[in-house]
Order: sequence, then structure tokens, then C-alpha cells
Amino acid sequence: MEREHREPGPGRPGHRRPEPALAGVGLLTRVERALTSGTAAYLPGDGWIRLTLPIEDGGPAPLTVDVVADTARPPHGIAYLLPGGGLNFTADFFTSGGDGTLAGHLLRQGLLVVGVTPREDAAAGADGLPAGLGLAAHRRDLAGVVAALDSVLGLPYTYAGHSAGAALALDAASHDTSERLRRVLVLDTTGPYTGEAALRAAATRDAYEEQLARGVHATDPGLAALVARAVADPSGPSAVPWPPDPSRYFTHAGLAHFALIRTADLPGPANWIYRRGHSAGTYAFGTAPAEDRFTLTHTSLATWHAATAALGSGLVPTALMRDLAAVWADDGKTYRIDWGRIRAEVVWVNTELGRGDEPYGAELIRAAGNDRVRFSTVPGYGHGDAVWSATAAADVWSRF
Repeated sequence: MEREHREPGPGRPGHRRPEPALAGVGLLTRVERALTSGTAAYLPGDGWIRLTLPIEDGGPAPLTVDVVADTARPPHGIAYLLPGGGLNFTADFFTSGGDGTLAGHLLRQGLLVVGVTPREDAAAGADGLPAGLGLAAHRRDLAGVVAALDSVLGLPYTYAGHSAGAALALDAASHDTSERLRRVLVLDTTGPYTGEAALRAAATRDAYEEQLARGVHATDPGLAALVARAVADPSGPSAVPWPPDPSRYFTHAGLAHFALIRTADLPGPANWIYRRGHSAGTYAFGTAPAEDRFTLTHTSLATWHAATAALGSGLVPTALMRDLAAVWADDGKTYRIDWGRIRAEVVWVNTELGRGDEPYGAELIRAAGNDRVRFSTVPGYGHGDAVWSATAAADVWSRF
């Protein structure tokens, strides 16, 4: 389904003037016909309506497309929202059903919101996923959705992603030559590292290659279960040793907060890429696990619970992580993003405590002659705060 998208202009073969865009149900009906697969579900909201459609195409699991339209006015463009690894559209961008979400923010700007949730979210388990579900496979799936909607809507569009979804947005932009691709919105992701960090990224790539060789095609990071236990039984003992005294164990609430705030201190091949963690906050050990003191600065545990409870499988494909690590290592052999081919405007916003002040990817795009590139870092924010903070609209999304 992957395509090099070339725009047939007026007077050239294949050009067709798009029909006038509709609003609400009429628009979503046209979108549903264009995608022509799966059983559609419609959900009305306050001034918006949402279509959810699984794409049943014989793949290992269906790709899921969510489309949110304003019920009163036609859109002037499309925003394709691409969730982070292990997440889906609802969890990452539509957690509270509109208000206070990035999807709602873009909808109010007059855009049709199209969430593309990768196949792994609908998988029954890791055993059903193939070894090759890497970055290129995700890009091909996205390209198929874009081509289908472009054929009936003909609207300018933006790729907007968070974390792994932001890397996918950049990769997709490097393969998309359509004049209707206008912008790439990048939320807290990492381009190539340099120096020691690049060597560490290469070791991370090798670790995922080794997992693939052992037949480990996907893993569940376990964050959803961690947060669920913290909400259901906050003071109960976890199975994880407490650092001040390994003979004792974190409470469920303590462990969840420690994992969110101090992600970089956790074991795992890729946790080192965070400057501190998924969520800004403070954690202080007490004289016993029950006396630990912790707080989240921007995103409440209730919001984390709402987001993670909306997940499907929660699985992250090993091939996707290997390809991302290859990008971090600037490995031109295993996988690379062709930064020089990104011609659309790029707005890249990282978080200080998440992926950090790492502008090298943006610099590579600019060095290739694209002067419409902006990179900035939001102080005091963690990786997930970029989408879930109560003040993200003012602190983060306003930079778009």
C-alpha cells in the first residue's frame, strides 16, 4: 500500500477536482466508503462526531482508523495523529473525549482529526505478530490511509505524532512528495544521537536484534497494569524490591510513581533515552516503603489511569524498537530516515525531562535546505506530559 504520492495538477491526466467537503456525519460517511473495510462505529460528542473503523485487510491484526469531525463546519485540512509505542489514538490523543486533548485542540482549529492506531494494538497477543512489524511497515499502513482519504477529500494535511509516532511522522514525510503535505508536528522524539549516546543507541539496536533472533516479536512494557494496581490497591506491596532496602518492596502506588518519574533509572534496553521520566514529579524515599513521598507535577495519576485503561494489547513490536534504535544510532544500514527529503514545515517540540534538548534531527533537515524547521524544548515537562498535562495546551501545543 506504500506509495510515492505525486500530485496530478489541473490539466494533467488523473486530476479530479475534489467534491466540496461536508461536515459531521456526511463527511464521515464519505470517509467510511473510502476506507471500505470493517464494521464502523459512530459516537456523537459535544459539537463533534467520531467514526472508528478497523481496516480488515488480512494483516496480522486490523489497523484502526478514528476520524473526528466537527458537526457544524467543514474542515480546511486534515491532521493525521500517530500515537506513541504501545499506545492508541484514544489513549494518546482523545483520553477525555475531546476537551483538553490534542485531538480536540486540532479539531477546534478547523482540522479533520484522523487517528491511525497501529495493528499491534488490536493483536490478541505477541505470538500473532510477525517479526517484520518495523517502522517501514507502519509507514506503509499510514500511506494507505492517507491515499484513500486524499482520493475523496483532496485536503491539505499534517502528520502529527508523539514519541514513536513522531518518528513515524518524520519517516512518512520523507517519503511523501504530495504538495498537500504541509506540516509535520513532532512531540518528544529523538533523531540521531552523536558521540557516546550514538554508541549506546547501537548497543540498544543490537539488543533488539538479539530479541528478534530469539523469536520475541513484541513485548508489553507493563505500564497499564502498574498504574491499575496503584489505583486499585495503592498501599499494597508490589513484587519489586525497594532500593533503600531490597529485602522490602515498593507499594503499588510508590512503584507506579517511581516508574513514571524516574523512568531512566529502570532496567530495560531503551529507558536510558529519557532524561528523567515519563512524568514530571518528585519522589523521596522514607524510612519504609509506606512512608515514601511522591507527587506528579503536571499529569495526575487519574489521567495516567484513564489513558492506560484505554489501551488494547499494549504491545510494542520488537522490530519497531530496533528500527527506532537504528535511527538513534544514525545507522544507515539497519534503518534510517532520509532527513534531506523532508520538505514540509517541521515543528519539533521536546520535553526537558523526556527526550530532552536533542535537536540534531531537526538540524539535519535544516542543513538539507529546508528552512521551515523549528525546534524547542518545554522546561519541566516529562515525556507523557506533552499530551496529558492539564496545561499542555498553553505550554506545549501553543508552539504549533
